[in-house]
Amino acid sequence: MRTNGITMKSSPAFYSQGLETYQVPMTLYAENRHKVLTSLLQSTAPQTTRTRGIVLLQGGTQPTRYDTDHEPVFRQESYFHYCFGVHLPDCYGALSFDTDGDGGGTTSYETTLFVPTWDEEVATVCGEPPDLEEVRREWGVDSVRSVDGLAAWVEEEMRRRGWKEKKQEGLGNGGEDQPKLFLLRGLNSDSGNYAQPAHYEGIEMWDDARDEETLFRCLAECRVKKTPAEISLLRYTNYVSSMAHVSVMRECHPGMMEYQLESLFMHHTYYYGGCRLMSYTCICACGPNERVCIAHVSLSYSTFANRTNDEPFSTRFPITNGINLPCQIHQQNTAKILHYGHAGRPNSRLLLPNDMALLDMGAEYHCYASDITCSFPVSGSFTTDQRSIYEAVLNAQIAVIQRLKPGVGWVDMHRVAEREILRGLLACGVLVTGGEEEDVDKVIDTMLDVDLGAIFMPHGLGHFIGIDTHDVGGYLEGHPPRSSRPGLKKLRTARIMEEGMVITVEPGCYFINRLLDGAMQNEKQGRFINVERLRDFRGFGGVRLEDNVVITADGCENLTQCPRSPEEVLDVMNGGQWPPKVDVLPELKRRWAVCKDGAMEMMDVELMHKA
Repeated sequence: MRTNGITMKSSPAFYSQGLETYQVPMTLYAENRHKVLTSLLQSTAPQTTRTRGIVLLQGGTQPTRYDTDHEPVFRQESYFHYCFGVHLPDCYGALSFDTDGDGGGTTSYETTLFVPTWDEEVATVCGEPPDLEEVRREWGVDSVRSVDGLAAWVEEEMRRRGWKEKKQEGLGNGGEDQPKLFLLRGLNSDSGNYAQPAHYEGIEMWDDARDEETLFRCLAECRVKKTPAEISLLRYTNYVSSMAHVSVMRECHPGMMEYQLESLFMHHTYYYGGCRLMSYTCICACGPNERVCIAHVSLSYSTFANRTNDEPFSTRFPITNGINLPCQIHQQNTAKILHYGHAGRPNSRLLLPNDMALLDMGAEYHCYASDITCSFPVSGSFTTDQRSIYEAVLNAQIAVIQRLKPGVGWVDMHRVAEREILRGLLACGVLVTGGEEEDVDKVIDTMLDVDLGAIFMPHGLGHFIGIDTHDVGGYLEGHPPRSSRPGLKKLRTARIMEEGMVITVEPGCYFINRLLDGAMQNEKQGRFINVERLRDFRGFGGVRLEDNVVITADGCENLTQCPRSPEEVLDVMNGGQWPPKVDVLPELKRRWAVCKDGAMEMMDVELMHKA
């Protein structure tokens, strides 16, 4: 078919893990390629009347563990996946294109994959090499070749499009009207690492044709705004991960280890959703106080096996009649560690009755991510202080989601979240007005002016999400720069919201001793802190709620389907139905959906109308 002057070929192929898992149409990647090529042509139009050449991307390589021959599960390089959707390692992909040169702007292109093949000895261990025609049909591309023929193919395509060496024509830098070899190179503003251009032996002969600037700008910007097909896939990863969070809530009880919560989540997303990989390392952080304690935990097989979800929480998880295990464990305040769960803090704490669990976990499916955080009381019941902080964070999330729409600045949304959290801390007595002003809104303005919000929410409000958890495009050229202010400088983007963006909304409130002690020594900040009341929250840990939201034409839509109101959380922990019959928080704009027959199907959930 022909769209905006570019001939684009469609394909009926799709990717699926079978059973009731989502069927990802390969047309998703054809549309992505179309977007990239359209953007590239628009970007080069001012410099030349005829753009032609090759876009060449190199896929990820299969790593081994250090000096061993152990191969970790392969995950595709993200830019390559965006354009081709191929999960095989050690591949290359190319778009060879040409404009008609008559000023009409019509462009045709072909998609070619280059895949590794191997001999009989390797086939004995790894199976037969891929059949090239089967690969072509499976991934919906025009042609597939052995990677061994890449260098010869590039030379043939470049010469077919009119490439002439400088020695023949005396052209500097290959000439503006010469075909170009577009390669990917650019800075990832989240990691500080650079995307690396494709490389193969002999590519140096095209140094005069290389363009390493245009493709990165175009590709990164294309990834910022998702197509409807991408949004549907992200809806699936959110559905699977949301239901996994619910499953963990129902199973969680005192006497478990944090890693058991991680295990339950990973099992659910893979067993029911076909998600082999997590989007990031699971964070299963539970407070409260830092201490070394002797915990006598009574565990038995029946604690985990002999229960039903219709029993009350307290009877489903009795910590009695089992083996009394005295264990000395260094109990750390893990819920205040923002990226807990790494090798040095491996989700290894014992859950105690007064803990708040902060679980930040998300699975990916065919490289598209989810990133969801739930917080709830391990005991199945909120204390007064736990509920106060939880509701402050929930109010912040609601306030942001209610305001999100095209044209809204992300920095402004961060301030909205800080404002609601500070308001909640005033309400529970942790903060005071400072004695000079009784108008709460004006007091909060002053608190924001002295960066008090960053003491309790020291991270950014959220980030783009897509093929990567922290998706690209946050600080591309031509968009607002990163702030230097505390809190705001942690934002992974400062952009103005546009339709099609998918972004996380993850306000949080934490009690981190180092930050609190610094604030109390700061005259401008310390005057707002109620030292006596703050002692009640020392060691509290933190609360974070995180949903994945897509910006629509007139607002936003919440892809995440997790329990959020305190009543929803407790009801689910006690075996209540989920998804619910009635949505008690329609202001969160949750869009209820389920996967059926390989596609996402919208559900009807009654909305509670509030006076």
